Amino acid sequence: MNEKKFEPYLGEPDVERLIRAMKRQDVDRVPNFEVLIENSHVEKILGRFAGNTMAYGGDPAKGVVDTDAVRPMKAKDYIDLCKIIGQDVIVMEAIWLPYKREDKYGKMVPIADKSIKNLKDYRKLKKPGQEDIDRALKYLREYKEAVKGTKIGVTVLFGATFTSFYMWIVGMADFMMACYEDRLFIDEIIEDATEYWVNLSKGVIKEGADFIYVGDDIAFKTGLFLPHKLMKEIWVSQMARIIEPALEVNIPVLFESDGKIDAIMEHLIEMGVDCIRPLDPYGIDYREYKKKYGENIALSGNIDIEFPLAKGTPEDVEYDVIQHMKVLKPGNGYIAGSCHSIVDYIPHENFITMINAIHKYGKY
Repeated sequence: MNEKKFEPYLGEPDVERLIRAMKRQDVDRVPNFEVLIENSHVEKILGRFAGNTMAYGGDPAKGVVDTDAVRPMKAKDYIDLCKIIGQDVIVMEAIWLPYKREDKYGKMVPIADKSIKNLKDYRKLKKPGQEDIDRALKYLREYKEAVKGTKIGVTVLFGATFTSFYMWIVGMADFMMACYEDRLFIDEIIEDATEYWVNLSKGVIKEGADFIYVGDDIAFKTGLFLPHKLMKEIWVSQMARIIEPALEVNIPVLFESDGKIDAIMEHLIEMGVDCIRPLDPYGIDYREYKKKYGENIALSGNIDIEFPLAKGTPEDVEYDVIQHMKVLKPGNGYIAGSCHSIVDYIPHENFITMINAIHKYGKY
């Protein structure tokens, strides 16, 4: 039996393809896009260890990392990977709010223990600031320099306000309860976070990011974490401020949240988001979203990492890609990919099958 390989694809990696798809304009083929491809897949693709597509030396997708010890994936490795799989952009990760405090040895370390429960706790922390922005921009400049001579683009993933607080800094239950019971606390921390993200947004745009990529998980598979009224008060206008710098210079905006986000879809469209991902299949029917929102916003993702990617056969994967293409490809505005990320427990041949099928059936 022949080993499955990535097959040749139409054209070359080109960020203009991805941007045109986000704008729902004509393209030669449906772009393929993943933000996280985990270590074992990267090593199999490249034939060498290169970390994962979010980091070299750590895994920011699974938690806050020490930025002194962990850096983004090395640009050459990322570019080589994109050329093999046909991806149009490399993504520089800056997703978590880098709050810090002093440990018992006097070193400033990231907060990841969910120990901040009120304003008294919060005001003892070192807030994210210009030095954190400068670190991100240093790597962005490195990426921009590395893609010269190619058509591969560069973006920066940032903006996890809610997720940073409920996952690492405050804790899920305490954060959500505080949204009801301690609005002084919530309003202050959300405002500080928004100000930081706005400044980072302006910085990455000034340094030449091809589009901005804002991610914040705000929903379960059944709906938003908080009632719509509260989300409007606490989150919607703040997110609009974060993406406003991109709109001012006509740079596209990609937004990501897991879960069922129906209740904020109109807000996302109104605030100028061009594309949403990953269309969580446990909360979103991609057929319904194409029908309801496809004329106003591009759609990305939805191929389920459980089935068919992790537990199906290559034939199951190809069939699923075909079904997505039938619905989402017409009229442009589709960027194909998984509903989350290419985790290590997905069989590598299934990932190869998905990419090959996207290239085969995604041609216009």
